[in-house]
Amino acid sequence: MKPHNHQTVLLEEAVRTLITNRNGTYVDCTYGRGGHSEAIARELGEEGRLLVIDRDRVAVEHAMQRFGDDPRVMVQHGAFSEIKQFAEDHRLESLDGVLLDLGVSSPQLDEGERGFSFQQSGPLDMRMNQTEGETAAEWLAHASEEEIIDVLKRFGEERFARRIARNIVGTRVSTPISTTDRLVEIVEMSIPRREKNKHPATRTFQAIRIQVNRELEELETCLHDVIELLHSGGRMVVISFHSLEDRIVKRFFRRMEKGDDLPARFPIRDDELNRKLRILGKPTRASEAETAANRRARSSIMRAAEKR
Repeated sequence: MKPHNHQTVLLEEAVRTLITNRNGTYVDCTYGRGGHSEAIARELGEEGRLLVIDRDRVAVEHAMQRFGDDPRVMVQHGAFSEIKQFAEDHRLESLDGVLLDLGVSSPQLDEGERGFSFQQSGPLDMRMNQTEGETAAEWLAHASEEEIIDVLKRFGEERFARRIARNIVGTRVSTPISTTDRLVEIVEMSIPRREKNKHPATRTFQAIRIQVNRELEELETCLHDVIELLHSGGRMVVISFHSLEDRIVKRFFRRMEKGDDLPARFPIRDDELNRKLRILGKPTRASEAETAANRRARSSIMRAAEKR
């Protein structure tokens, strides 16, 4: 297993907000390389329990090596959208806290063979779980031009989506788009103006990765299921790295805090509005010191809520 200089974002802030009971039961939905999980485990007492989940086999192997001898920790391979089933499998009836650290992890970006990075040469894979689903190359080989445009606009907010999609479709007629380098070339020739301090392929790679892994659908499913799994006073902490994820989390938290959407002056008491969450303070961003030490922390934002 390759060593990685992985820096966990918002480590202290997330763990401090998450843990309210040292002997409680917690879930780290995105193990990565275990920064948050290790910090949670250090805070837990002998009766505490921690379930760690990851879609990436390499991350799961890392977790097994790190926590294989710790009876308090359970390791699960799979998507966090399956949290309800995993909680049942591990006989976790009520949770004190759930953490989600969204997006792609540093080790995945750093390994060219995973295909996540436009700065690394490798096969165009992009699957977080390499044991299932189609690769980015396979999706690009059959997706229609309109589908590609839609994905680049919705998930990448790419202004030049139409040009990029047209060139992808035109290129694949004669040459398969099977490597990260080839996709970068197509994007670069499609974009007439570059943004300052931003690689032209950033938005395209983000959009295709989200599509291949169904990331936003997975997030929506997980958020709803976590509410059912938390006991009253249990907390949900979510760290996002781009506006699409954060928008989903922000709107979900607000909707669950507001409760039932009823007409104005509807004759109902406040305690009957089915409010499910209480938002905990303002969103937290990485400090200047952290962003100076870790560039990937710059876009991070953490939101937290407590079940009523």
